[in-house]
Amino acid sequence: MSKEDVKEITQDVEATETVETELVEVEEVSATPTATEETSETVVEEIVETEVKSEDKPLEFVNYLDNSILDVRVVTESELAQYDEDDEVEESGDFEAYFSTFAEVRERDVTNGTVVGLSDREVLVDIGFKAEGMIDRSEFSELPEIGDVIEVFVVTFEDRRGNIILSKERADFQRRWNQIRKSFEDEEVINGTIVRRIKGGMIVDLGVVQAFLPGSQIDVKPVMDFDEFVGMESDFKIVKFNELRQNIVLSRKAILANDLMEKRQEVLAQMEVGMVLEGMVKNITDFGAFIDLGGIDGLLHITDITWGRINHPTEKLSVGETITVKVIDFDVEKVRVSLGMKQLSPEPWENVMGKYPVDQVIKGKVVNMMNYGAFIELEEGVEGLIHVSEMSWTRHIKHPSDMFKMGDEVEVKVLSVDLEDKKISLGIKQLQDNPWDTIEATYGIGSVHKGIVRNLTQFGAFVQLEEGIDGLVHISDMSWTKVIKHPKEIVSKGQDVEVKILEVSSEDRRLALGFKQLEEDPWEEISGQYTSGKKVEGTVIRVLEKGIIFDLGDSIEGIVPMKQIPKAVRSKVRAEYTADKTFEVMVQEVDGESKKIVLMLDLGDIEMEIPEKSKKQESTSTSDKLEIPQDVIDSISGSISSEDSENE
Repeated sequence: MSKEDVKEITQDVEATETVETELVEVEEVSATPTATEETSETVVEEIVETEVKSEDKPLEFVNYLDNSILDVRVVTESELAQYDEDDEVEESGDFEAYFSTFAEVRERDVTNGTVVGLSDREVLVDIGFKAEGMIDRSEFSELPEIGDVIEVFVVTFEDRRGNIILSKERADFQRRWNQIRKSFEDEEVINGTIVRRIKGGMIVDLGVVQAFLPGSQIDVKPVMDFDEFVGMESDFKIVKFNELRQNIVLSRKAILANDLMEKRQEVLAQMEVGMVLEGMVKNITDFGAFIDLGGIDGLLHITDITWGRINHPTEKLSVGETITVKVIDFDVEKVRVSLGMKQLSPEPWENVMGKYPVDQVIKGKVVNMMNYGAFIELEEGVEGLIHVSEMSWTRHIKHPSDMFKMGDEVEVKVLSVDLEDKKISLGIKQLQDNPWDTIEATYGIGSVHKGIVRNLTQFGAFVQLEEGIDGLVHISDMSWTKVIKHPKEIVSKGQDVEVKILEVSSEDRRLALGFKQLEEDPWEEISGQYTSGKKVEGTVIRVLEKGIIFDLGDSIEGIVPMKQIPKAVRSKVRAEYTADKTFEVMVQEVDGESKKIVLMLDLGDIEMEIPEKSKKQESTSTSDKLEIPQDVIDSISGSISSEDSENE
């Protein structure tokens, strides 16, 4: 036996999971390997060869694979030396022949194997290696029989127990994966079944291999119910094939779109402008609706849905609805079709003059409101405008919402019709009498009426006499005797008051009202009571820039003009004469025309101080005088006297 034979036997012994040492009676064997429970995978590393004195007695080894006895003949070095080169070549050929019995298979390869055994948990498959590979029984939907040749995937040649692990499922997956790769490279259509829905799309079973179908690639039209596609078998186009991540993305829409394009060309070839077709509302957007005409989609713009006004197509259409449309225009190259619904009915403005003559009273619905007025729909496609100025005879309308709300049904009067510009002017105030036409008869000058204070301004108060009829009470007409700075001193907003009509103008639509005119003018009596020079007591009401106002009693007020008070003491006067203080004042005069009493203050108690500036000016002017000596003056006087004598 050669050294190679001994080496092969040693390798077989090393492959066992558990080695139990048995002593073999061999002359001069110096060491025997042992195995313990802790080293269950012990490998026999060394076999000692010894010479045998008797060549007739063979050397015995135990085959630990099946516990059988191996017959081994030990040769000496001299015997080995007898082999010549030819023997070596022959021996080398035998060695290669031995290893040629093993299949050239690597890990993660797919190969064929023969089923050689079945156990409770595994299926044993011979793939041409020293040991059988194992496949878990759960990978088989139907167990094979012994002797069947099956395709397997080599997971690993040696797991932690030294077993060869194979996989039937991985083999099926790899075979199918290779087929799908080829279909992707050849741009072939692949068949599959949609098995379930996930986030973003669907899962498609391609036979062992599963792929992803995005929701946007399911159909050429928007999908409303994804669940209806579960279980559907269809053809798909592979749009993405990722070998590294083993990710496949499919598209059903791409195949349908190609088929649809052919149908579109057929439909467009037979289409003509003006054709009336039936279609289904496929999708609705803010600007219109897409109509499925059976192989091609057309756009029904929102402006072509109805002659009337709509804010959104959903007011007239719903998805899935079958409608009748008219072909307005189409483009064969761009595959575009424009459709219309309103074109199926006559233009409503054709007979507007006959339907809505001037001065006719009709009913309509408020469909839109702008700052300048409200649009009233008289019929579908025909609208008129009520301008804010035509809404009320008496009220000032800032916005139509002050009178209407959307959807209100109102009665209006036709004021004018412009057929060319498609405009109709309407009015609502014309349905009532204009109260200003008879205002002078209703509110005669001098008549007294009751009203409500609606608004206050700096210059007066507006009093409403009836709905829409307001008059102004100016602050000068609020009191005979008081100086009114603001109307709120006399009245408040919402207060019921009685007024007298002072002036009426139907043309200007103006009413002048008064409070004080409800009483007699007291100034004739006041003039006799407050004579010039009379001293009276007065209480300071307020101090103004122009004067100080005093309450003299009985709602009579007087004023001390500030111009009467010297500038030097005005600051002291303002500090002394404060509100609610009572002083004795003197009547200077009573001005019956301007309706006021002019008073004077007694400033005797107030020291008249000369400002320092004035004192300095006086001192300066005195010091600047030039003093002339007396003798010079006398000399000048004498000269003048002699000249006068000579002249005489």
